[in-house]
Formats: sequence, C-alpha cells, structure tokens
Amino acid sequence: MKEKYTINDLRKMVEQLRNPDTGCPWHLQQNFASITKFTLEEAYEVVDSIENDDLKGLEGELGDLLYHVLYYAKLGQEQALFNFDDVIQQLAAKLIQRHPHVFGEIKLQSESEIVAAWQKQKSKERLESHKNTVQHSALDNIPNALPALVRAAKIQQRAADVKFDFEHYKQALSKVYEEVDEVVEEADAAVIDTDKLEEELGDLLFSVVNVTRHLKQDPEQALRKANEKFEKRFRQVEVLALQNGKSLSDCSIREMESFWQKVK
Repeated sequence: MKEKYTINDLRKMVEQLRNPDTGCPWHLQQNFASITKFTLEEAYEVVDSIENDDLKGLEGELGDLLYHVLYYAKLGQEQALFNFDDVIQQLAAKLIQRHPHVFGEIKLQSESEIVAAWQKQKSKERLESHKNTVQHSALDNIPNALPALVRAAKIQQRAADVKFDFEHYKQALSKVYEEVDEVVEEADAAVIDTDKLEEELGDLLFSVVNVTRHLKQDPEQALRKANEKFEKRFRQVEVLALQNGKSLSDCSIREMESFWQKVK
C-alpha cells in the first residue's frame, strides 16, 4: 500500500475492478441501475454519521460515496457517454452559473436575493434542457427516486414558485383537517375500498408536508427527529418494564401508558 493515495489512484483502482480480463467478476456484472440502491445506502450512511456526530466515521462514509461517483463515471466512459473529467466540468460550470455573486459580477447581499437568483438559474437550466420538447413543466426534473417526503416538498415548492400555493399556513392546515375527515370516512365505510383509503392517506400525508413547508421546516428532517424521539422513549419503556420484572409484551395497556408518561 502507498503512504498517500490521490483521486487519480482511485480512478485507476476502479479501472482495474472493471477490467474485462483481470477485474472483479461481481463488478463486471454491474451497471448503472444495479448499483443505485447501494448509492442510496451510502448517502444515508453519510447522513447517519453526521446526525450521530460521528465525524471520524463520516470520513469513511464520504469516501464510500465518492467511490460511487467514480464508478458511475467509469460506466459512462465505457459506454462513451461521459467520463470523470466531464463530471467535474459539469459541476464547475454549474457552481459558477448558480453563484454569480461569488464567481461573477453580480452583487447580491441578502439571503432572499441569493435564493431567488438560485431558483431563477435552475429554472433557466430546466428550460434549456427541455427546449426541444413540446411542453415544459415547472415540475420537470424532480427525481422519482427521492424519499417521498422530500419529493412532496419539492413538488409543492415548484408549484409555489409559480404562485400555485396557499397564502398562509392556516389555509394549508385547514386542508389537513379536510383530509383527516376523508380518511375517517373511508376507514368507517361499511365496505372498505383499500385503494381509496390508500389514496386518502396519501393526500393526508401530502397536506401535512405542505403545512411543514409553509412553516419553513424540512418534513424529512422533522419526521426523522420524531422517529428518533419515539425510538429513544420506547427503549426507555422497555427498560422500565424489565425493571418491573416483565417483558413489554406482558404488560397491560395501562402499565405501558404509565411507563410512557414516565419517560416523556
């Protein structure tokens, strides 16, 4: 092993892994689609390291994510689509175009001005990418693979960018109450239509995301924190049950509620 490796060393390693004659058989079977699930896992592991304040672990997770970038670039090169240098070129150009207040002559002072310029540039890029298509939509280029909460917020923000939005969070909140009533109506039906019930539950979740967005909060982050809070409290409830000589499944509802109130 070398004392210090560079990005070029990593690129050569990926080339060796993909060498048709001497490479790794597993790697030679992979394509763009087959490794996307692993890329998502690596991205979430980066987030997990940050949220757990594991900055040493973050170093390794960022390396794993970088490896995936290099791997996709290699696949692109093999198919004469693009290579790693093209990826760098695209990124550099995008950073310059989206930050004219840093790399250009435009002077932007406030955060609102910077965000507005960013959105304007992204909209321009979307128009460019669809200039040969019949119709352009404000909702173009929102990845389907995004987590549903993230994608919902992006869809809503794009709609809001063209003024298709409630004026106040209370209007969005009233929509939540409306969707709750519709869920109850479907759930209480004499014969439950599961497809319709799923649809109404989806509408309810979508409307909750909209309230979250109106209140300037990140719905994905809010739910992640709620998950963590519940998990922490649930584990404490399990400990209390054990301290009382029981497993949680042996406790009554009243006992579990008592434990829950103690850990809140």
